[in-house]
Amino acid sequence: MQDEQLMREVREGAIEKLEILFERHQPAVLRYFLYLTSNRALSDDLAQEVFFRVLKYRRSYQPAAAFRPWLFQIARNVHVDDLNRRKPEVELSEEALSQETTRISSAAIAADRAVQKAEEVQLLRRALAALPGDKREVLVMSRLLEWKYEEIASALQCEVGTVKVRVYRALRELSERFFSLSKEKAS
Repeated sequence: MQDEQLMREVREGAIEKLEILFERHQPAVLRYFLYLTSNRALSDDLAQEVFFRVLKYRRSYQPAAAFRPWLFQIARNVHVDDLNRRKPEVELSEEALSQETTRISSAAIAADRAVQKAEEVQLLRRALAALPGDKREVLVMSRLLEWKYEEIASALQCEVGTVKVRVYRALRELSERFFSLSKEKAS
């Protein structure tokens, strides 16, 4: 069953259908928050809050609208609300770095290349964490979650052209920060 149909049923009172949507989309919502916060416990809490809000605001869902952009619009609001409640953290947790290092290491990569790659990933994660929230968010959606520009535009409530410009500018700034961190490490 399509997400939109399930959400229509949830909207009409079939609350048990939300479990299916939760199972389908919770991992992506959690990944979204992990990329933005680098904090597993906080990300779990924020992801739970998203689905509480889906239930709470189910009547605001427009049956003709795509579900995923609506869901991530809620996720954005949850993140903004959280940022307003606490000071944003830009430090990367050891858990996040460990997970990334584990993922990139494989038997096929030589040990020295794996170390070099892990260092580059760490620098890239630090550069991403240092970006302003709006730029980090658009990169997470476009590059890490692999959303289409149309989906991002719908979630951010802006034009596709605006998304393209934001992604370009965010990539440019990420590149500058990455190379700056690389030079610092080399010296």
